Formats: sequence, C-alpha cells, structure tokens
Amino acid sequence: MNTDIPLLNIKNLSTYLSTGNKIIKAVDGISFSLNKGETFCLVGESGSGKSICALSVIQLLPAGISSHPQGEIYFNCQKNKADQQIVNTLTLADNELRQIRGARIAMIFQEPMTSLNPVFSIGEQIMEALQLHHPKLSDYDAKQQTIDALEEVQIANAKRRFNDYPHQLSGGQRQRVMIAMALSCKPDLLIADEPTTALDVTVQAEILRLMKDLQQRNGMGILFITHDFGVVAQIAHKVGVMKQGKLVETGECKTVLTNPQHAYSKKLLAAVPDRLEKLIKTDLNALGQQEHLLEIKKLKVWFPIRKGLFRHVVDHVRAVDGVDLKIKKGTILALVGESGCGKTTLGRAILQLETPTAGSVKIKGQELVGLSQKELRPLRPQMQIAFQDPQSSLNPRLQIMTTLTEPMSVHGIGENQTDRIERAAKILEQVQLDRDYLWRYPHEFSGGQRQRIGLARALVLNPDFIVCDEITSALDVSVQAEILQLLLTIRQQKDLTLLFITHNIAVVDYLSDETVVMKAGKIVEQGLTAQICNNPQQPYTQRLLEAVPRLAF
Repeated sequence: MNTDIPLLNIKNLSTYLSTGNKIIKAVDGISFSLNKGETFCLVGESGSGKSICALSVIQLLPAGISSHPQGEIYFNCQKNKADQQIVNTLTLADNELRQIRGARIAMIFQEPMTSLNPVFSIGEQIMEALQLHHPKLSDYDAKQQTIDALEEVQIANAKRRFNDYPHQLSGGQRQRVMIAMALSCKPDLLIADEPTTALDVTVQAEILRLMKDLQQRNGMGILFITHDFGVVAQIAHKVGVMKQGKLVETGECKTVLTNPQHAYSKKLLAAVPDRLEKLIKTDLNALGQQEHLLEIKKLKVWFPIRKGLFRHVVDHVRAVDGVDLKIKKGTILALVGESGCGKTTLGRAILQLETPTAGSVKIKGQELVGLSQKELRPLRPQMQIAFQDPQSSLNPRLQIMTTLTEPMSVHGIGENQTDRIERAAKILEQVQLDRDYLWRYPHEFSGGQRQRIGLARALVLNPDFIVCDEITSALDVSVQAEILQLLLTIRQQKDLTLLFITHNIAVVDYLSDETVVMKAGKIVEQGLTAQICNNPQQPYTQRLLEAVPRLAF
C-alpha cells in the first residue's frame, strides 16, 4: 500500500450556495489533505463553512442551491491492498456515491434528532445501515452486531434499548446511537460534525477513545469538526482554522495551539474558559455571610414505571431522590453531573415546572410545593429559566417584541404597551443586542444571539433567581465566552442568583461561586468551586474532572 497517497485530498475547493438572487461563498478556495490513520480537525465559529466543507466531501448538499465553481475532492477508494483507485467525489454518479457513502465514508451529524427516523427503533435503523452495505448479513448477525455497536458507545442495557425509539432517549444517548451507526460499517473515512457537543465529559472521553481505537485498528481517517479546543488537543494530528469560508491557518496540532500565527486563531484560543480572566472576583468572606434565597429539603421527583395490561406501577425512576440544597442570594451555583443524573429535573422542580413527589422548596421563605398554578402565578416573576435550546423555546411566529412584552403584560408590568416596548428594548441592550432587533423573528438570529434573547426573556420580569439549563453547551467557544461574561456582568448589576446547570466542567471554575455534583438523583459533593475543582473528595467528582479535555501538552 502506497502510504504517500492521502486518503482525502481537497484542492482549491469552493462551495457556493444560492438564496434567491444572492450567492453565498460558504467555502472559498480551501485546500488540505488527510492521511490514513490521521485526524484533521476543522475549527472555527458557526457560519465559517466547516459543515459545508464536510457535506461537500460526501456530496449531501441540495443540488438545486449548491455549486462547486472550482476545486476537486479526491478520495482514495482502495478496493484491496494491491489496488488503489482515486476518485473525485464531485464528479461521481449517484450510484457510485451510494456505494461509498456509509460503507467507505461515514458521517456523524451534529443534531441526532433530525437524523434519526422517529418511527423506527434505534436498533432497526442501525441494522438497516449494516444490511444495506452487507446484504449477505443475516438478521441474527446484524442484530448482534448492532447490540455490540451500542455497547461500544456506552448505551446501558443495549439489548433492551434495541427496541427503543429516538424520543425515548436523552440527547446524549441519541448522539451515541448516531456514532454507533456511523462506526458499525468500519468506514475508511469518518466525518464527525460536532459529535460530542451534547455529551457529558466522561462519555465524550469514552467516545474519543473509541474513535482513536478504531482508527488505530482500521487505519481510519477522521475529519473532525469542533469548537472545543480541548478535544482538538486530545485527538488532532493536524488542525485547520476556518473563517468566512477560508482556511486562515493550518498546521500540526501542537504548533497551532501553542503558537498560533493568525489573529483569528489567537482570538479563538483566548476565549477558551481555562484562559479567561474572571471579570468579577467573588468575595469569599462576604459569600459566607449572605442569606439564603433558596432552600430545598428532602426534595424528590419520582416517575412511575407502569407495566402489564392494567398499567400497574411496578417501580419508579428516581430522577431526584432526597436532595437538600441552599443557594445564597447573589451567587452563582453550578450544578454538574452526567446526563440522566437529574440536573434538569431538579431545576424544573425548583420552579414547579415539574411537580415534586415529596420535599420542600422555599424561595425567600415562601413554600412553593403544594401551591396551585393560580397561587404560583404571583411568584413566577421572581423565578425564571433560560433553556438549553433557544431555537425550540422561542415561538418562530412571534417577533422578539411580542416574546419580551407578553410576559410583562401577563404580570402587569409597565404602564402601557409603549412602556413595555421601551423596557424590552433596554433589556435587549443589557444582553448586548441592538434595540432594533425587537422587530425581527427568531430565525433571523444566530445561535448565540437567540441564547441572548432567551436570557432577555428571563430578565424582563426582573427576577431574583434564574435557572440556566445548559445554555452554553452548543455555542462556539468565542460566543460561549461572551455569554459567560454577560452572565457575570448581569449578576453583578442586578444582584441575581443563578443556578447554572451544565456538563461542561471547564466553565464551572470560571463562572460559579459554589458547585454541586449530582449522580443518580443524589448530591454526592458540594462546596466552594475552587475546592471542588482543585481538591475533589469523591471518586465520581475526580472522574468527571479527569475526563475534561485540556489544552495542556
């Protein structure tokens, strides 16, 4: 085998997208190569052209709106050890592309819910991919290989989960299913588009190890798209930095990360949470004297498991199982743990968006558990939530003006609509958005801008307490840094109390005053963030911290 021939060789590629009379140069004359057994990481902010480049390789862009005015994409389509065939994927016929997709080049997409078919079980979908490329594989063998693939990506009870549908899995579990499907055929080239964004650090570490293991065993090349420089440092051999469709810097991983040459690369690296300087220092002595805004005692949220013809309750899912927690006024408390540990359920139960099974939740001494919706309504302005996915939590049919003024109208804030619009405009400016954005719709904004609008909606009622549920998990590192700095500034200006739910421990040290670690519905460790991050006492916390990808070499 001639190892001098790259597995993937992209030469002067341009990909243009047409929208009406406008042409967008999504990819503008980029060149790079990827060898067998090598990982090339493409990094850059949203809209830089990373995903368009990947979709061009596998030819999945809609033909009606995409074109390639110049460039070639050469793939080393090796049939056997003695024979090599170099093909240009841009000129292949559809039937030739179908033979390559999935079997020779596989892709993991960023959003698994839009990639998985909701009417087929996850097992059926992986089996279909296997048998499509291996027609002689029996149903029994295909099912066994599917279960093995699910076990490889850490799906618990894989044999039982085989018959589950996508909606029955968490976001992290759905992503693991997508990874299992892509790796099941053992492709020569794996294109991974932000595959670990929604995963816990421990699962992310397992997935990255799995990819590296398969890479070493099969000589698989990986084109990895990410905004996490910690992941880049762990897996990349080479790095390419993209900005506005152009490749502004390429090189060996260590060289680019430790000695970047381009100003844009330096800007991205400076935004990594490990390298951010905290804008506002917390006075630890004052922290100890602060009164508690929120007090939680023996809080439980159990979901019944029903079986049989008469749907009798046979057991419970103990999502939150006897939690005691106090949050001091004006502080940021980080709630960390793996998917399924009960973080989001605890946050929703505090706000009474999920009815507790037992226990007590008091805000400023007022008991919330047991109150009717009518009794809770006057208390709602005090406690708000910013959701993980602003795209799905903002009504696409409403202008931002309506989204922000409607809650004020419901709770009697503002003298009239003109006053409410002015208040909404000032809130937008507080989250560093232009007041003219009031007259736009959610689809007209980037992910980071929508997240700011989600924060603005939480702030319009002038709350004392906000639950921030994974609000930075899918953002670019530079946008994430802006949101974190914004939260610290708003907390200082308004004396807000925040519960920051996250699986990204890298942001915890930068943002929070105190940290709580959850596992299986229970709190296993809590204390000052500096103590938790620098000297964790529990093995589970130690394992979480060890799994965080770092930039250090």
